[in-house]
Parts: sequence; C-alpha cells; structure tokens
Amino acid sequence: MTTIRRAELNLPGAPLGLANPLPALCPPTGVHSVSVDERLRESLPLDMRRQLGYRPLRSILPTAIADGYDRTRADLTLDTLILENSRLEVTVLPGLGGRIHSLRHKPTGRELLYTNPVFQPASFALNGAWFSGGIEWNIGATGHTTLSCAPVHAARVEAPDGTAMLRLWEWERLRDTPFQVDLWLPEDSDFLYVGVRIRNPHEKAVPVYWWSNTAVPEERRVLAPAEETWHYGYERALHRVPVPYLEGSDRTYPLNSPHPADYFYDLPEDARRWITALDEHGHGLVQTFTDRLRGRKLFTWGGSAGGRRWQEWLTEPGTAGYAEIQAGLARTQLEHLRLEAEGEFSWCEAYGPLSADPVRVHGADWAAAREEVSARLEEALPRAEVHKAYEKWRRCADTEPGERLATGSGWGALEVLRAGLKLPGTPFDESTLDAEQAPWIELVHTGSYPEPRRVTPPGPTLVATPWRNMLETAPAAPLTEYHLGVAQWHAGDFAQAVRSWERGLELAPSRWPLLRCLAVADREAGQVQRAADRYAEAFADLCAERREAEVWTAACAALGREAIETLIAAGRPAQARAVWDGLRPATRTRGRFRLLEARLLLAEGDKEGARGIFEEGFEVADLGEGSELLAELWAAVSDDPVPARYDFRMRPVAEDG
Repeated sequence: MTTIRRAELNLPGAPLGLANPLPALCPPTGVHSVSVDERLRESLPLDMRRQLGYRPLRSILPTAIADGYDRTRADLTLDTLILENSRLEVTVLPGLGGRIHSLRHKPTGRELLYTNPVFQPASFALNGAWFSGGIEWNIGATGHTTLSCAPVHAARVEAPDGTAMLRLWEWERLRDTPFQVDLWLPEDSDFLYVGVRIRNPHEKAVPVYWWSNTAVPEERRVLAPAEETWHYGYERALHRVPVPYLEGSDRTYPLNSPHPADYFYDLPEDARRWITALDEHGHGLVQTFTDRLRGRKLFTWGGSAGGRRWQEWLTEPGTAGYAEIQAGLARTQLEHLRLEAEGEFSWCEAYGPLSADPVRVHGADWAAAREEVSARLEEALPRAEVHKAYEKWRRCADTEPGERLATGSGWGALEVLRAGLKLPGTPFDESTLDAEQAPWIELVHTGSYPEPRRVTPPGPTLVATPWRNMLETAPAAPLTEYHLGVAQWHAGDFAQAVRSWERGLELAPSRWPLLRCLAVADREAGQVQRAADRYAEAFADLCAERREAEVWTAACAALGREAIETLIAAGRPAQARAVWDGLRPATRTRGRFRLLEARLLLAEGDKEGARGIFEEGFEVADLGEGSELLAELWAAVSDDPVPARYDFRMRPVAEDG
C-alpha cells in the first residue's frame, strides 16, 4: 500500500540565516553569457537559435539574495515527507524547494541518488543559497532556482491509480508562473512517477525554463541515446562535440572530464528520452520522460584541482563526489521557451533502478552500450507505460488537494488576490499571507503603500508591471518612491528610477536605502566617485539609525560590503577603512569580510598584511560559482602557486594568464 507520512531528517548543517535586505538591482554575473562560433550558430536548429537569446533576466527581483549563511555547522533537523510503497522509499524536503533527498530501492537496499551527508548552503542558486544532492526542480531562468532553499506548499491528493499522491506547488516569482510537481508510486512499482505542470495565467506570453536535476555518485558511466553533445564549460563557450570520446578521453565517465563542464546531449527527434548513470556492475538510476522534455545533460566537476575543491566545499572532505544527470524543456540550459498567454506545459517523468549487462554498458562500443540500456529500460518500464501514466495523471492534475502537509510562501496568494486568478489544483489560500505581503495588500485595497510605524529596513519590492502601475498612481511618499524606483529600475527605466529615488530622498526620514540605490545607479553608469560619495553617506546614515535586531546587522553588513568595495574601486582606502571600522566586530570576523579586509590592506599598500590573512586562513561562505576572486587576490600578494584551499578555479588555468 502506498503511504505518505511526516518524518524528520537529522544531519549536520549550517542555518540559512536572514536574506540580504538590499534589493538585488543588478543581474547575476555571467549566468547568461555564452559565446557561439558563427559557423556553429548557423548550423543550430532554428528554435534553439531563437531561444538562446530569448528574455534573459534583468535581475533576480523580486526575490532577495540569500546570503545569510556561513560554514559553521551544528545538529540540524529538517522536516520531511516520506512517500513509500513496497519497493521504493522517497524522502522529500518541502522546506527546501520540494527537493527529493533520497530515493531508496527497498528490495536491494540501494540508494539510487547521491545524498549529501551535510546541509551546506553555497552560492549556486540565482539568488544565492543552494545545496547539493538529491533531485531538484529548477524553474524560472538559467541556473539553479531561487526556490532552492525556500518552502513550497505540499498536500495529499489521490493519484491516477487511487493511491496516495504527494503534490508540491508554488508561485515562481521571477516569471510569475505557478507550477506543480505531483509524486506518486503505484503499488509494487519500482518507479517513481512525477507529473509536472507550469501554467501561464497572464494575458501575455512569458519565458519559461525547467530542468529536473538529479545528483548521482560520480563513479558511474552516464549514458543517453545520443552521438553528439553541446559542450559548455566555464570559458562560457558552446561547442558541438562527439560522444563518447573528446580529446582522447571517454567523457561519459564524469571523472574523465579535465574541468567542470556541461554536456547537453543531442537526442534524435524520435528517440525515447532517457538518461542513466550505471556503476561497474551495471546497476544504477535511470530517468525517462514523455517527449516534452527534450533536453538531457551531464554535469561533472571533472578532475581538476578546482573541481575537486568544490566537491569538498559542498559536502565533507573524504566523502564520495557526485555528478548530475538532468532533463529539461530545451536542448540546453542557455535557452528559455515561450509559453503563450493562458497556456501551460506539462509532462511526466519516471525514476527508478536499472540493471544492465556491465560488459556491454562499459564496453568500447558506444552503440552497443546504448542499445543495452534501451532494451533493459523497455523491459523494466515500457515507453508506452510512461505515456499512459501521463494521460491518466492529466485527468487528475486539477484535483483539489486534501490534507495539507506543508506551507510555502504567501506570494502566490497575493497574486491570486490582486488578479482574481483561478488555478484549479494549486490553491494559494489567503491564510498563507503574512507580514511581507501586508503592505502590498493595503496597496491593492486602498491605492496607497503604507509608511512604516517604526524605523526598519524596507521590505521586499514587487516589480511586475501591475505592481509598478499601482506604485506610479499611489501617493508619492518616501517609501513609495523607493519601491517605485526599484520597480522602474527592474523594467529598464533607469533615468526614471533615479528621479523617483531623488524625490523620495527629499522627505525621507530614513535616507540610507535611497542613497544606496542611487549609489548603485552611479556605479552602473560609470560614475565611481559619486557612487563612493553616496555609499559613504548611506553607511553613515545607517550606522546612526541601526538597532540591535538581526535585520539591522544584516543590512549593515550588506551595505558595508558594497560601500567598501566601491570605495576601494574609487581609490579611497581611508574612507573604506572608516566604513570597515563601523562594521560590527562579529561581522568583521566572517570569512567574506576577512577577504574584504585583505583587499583593503592591499589597497592601503600593506601587501604583507593581506598575505597574512590568507596564511591565517578563512572561508568565504558565499563564494560564487565560477568565481576566481581568491586566486586573483592571491596572485596580487604572492608569487607562489594558489594554495589548494583557495583554488576554486573552474576554467583551464592556462587561460588565466
């Protein structure tokens, strides 16, 4: 009998902490950049060529940057939901994006996924905090979803076969698209079925992105029905290469890749869509899908020093590494699809164990290896069965959820309230609204954005066109002008955003939020000295206003960090030092600020002092994916090779000069 129950997962972990209170006005660096050789571009399929440039992100607004974590771990208890039948046990983390943490095959006792033994956030999601392991659902835009470490709604629903089904759903805020993920286990089935639906409830088309991302032990061979892939490395270039051999090594073994890289498999149009990772005995996990998900990908950390360092960083030194096998709506993760007004995309996925002849799977004959997997998969789960499961699931996708098992955010409820949306199967109840949505509810009902009753950092800004329109017609109070400017900046109306912030500054009782926005605008316009002036003034104003609460500490740290970086760039280390002295002592001991202190010392001409910080040792918890800052700063203080603990480079070192 299939059951769903609540449970807890205990493991060492670092708490997420508070999100960054400053609005993320600039887009994530490097996420959408890609270089395509012109000859290759001409040979690309027309839809791929079009989708490579379709609607990249302007910023991660309205979401906040999640950077409040560190690397100090303690005993952590996570709420889980267990979906189970006689053959499989599925552990889901509803508080962390609905991630599947574990998929255990009960008859053999095999764990089919890579399960991280710790919870260690790292800056890999579009908005920061992300963690490795399991199966994650990536929606929104190129990169790991902003929901990686956020709660989603969960409830019990009846599955197509009458068994218990677990429904997960949320409102994806980058593109304002609701989605659902339904998990069910038919009785005595070796396969977990997953029904996914993304809806566009708006009157205009929206860009859509989806990749189901599965972590597996890296000492596997990854197979998919393809003879070519698009290779994308951290040089940000796309190349079409053969499978399995590239430059003399078989890249279907993740450790054979010299550097971290993506391999997007070019699947034949009529081929069954699958991807698998099998060990030396021919055992492992297989994923198969209905035809809507056309993309397949292998991500590997490869064998370079930087790739191995990242593996340690995301888990525990001495533990096994992982690779990722993925499936997505487009051929590559560099593309966004167009979802028409009031339309939807939906499909079915299946995950389960596969056993194949290890001699054929690991043989030199690539065609024979693929044929072996294809035959064993058809025996274990015929292609027709997956399509049949999808058709049955579609008939119950609108079924209203029963018992609520977890609660996500109130942002979907706010959008339903504003627009009067009807979304059968994914209710966003008013009971989920909380203090973050309260001022926006007042804007909807009264046409005014409320001024705060006490001094506090501004809350999040909503930037979609309907909210911007409401802010434009609301009474021009300082906080309203602040939020309006953020929304205008997001829309690309930079000059008007500056005017709004300047109007708000005239009467604002709290000046630092507006000054900081104006400083960002100056910096982006190349006016570094004026940006430095405004950052220094903003930080002084914040210090005069701040209280002892945690949100003030987070605001001071975030603004101080930006101010110091800009003052250093402006050649004003003395003022940068003054800002440094204004930070709280506990803030200055954090790894990201130890790095900042090394940069400040270098700007002051104290090369030995900067090197001393490296020698004392520090860890930058929110070091960004692909960042080479540590190696660059080390090169400025020493002629020695980069120490292993600071080597996170993901490109070939020769390209660094």
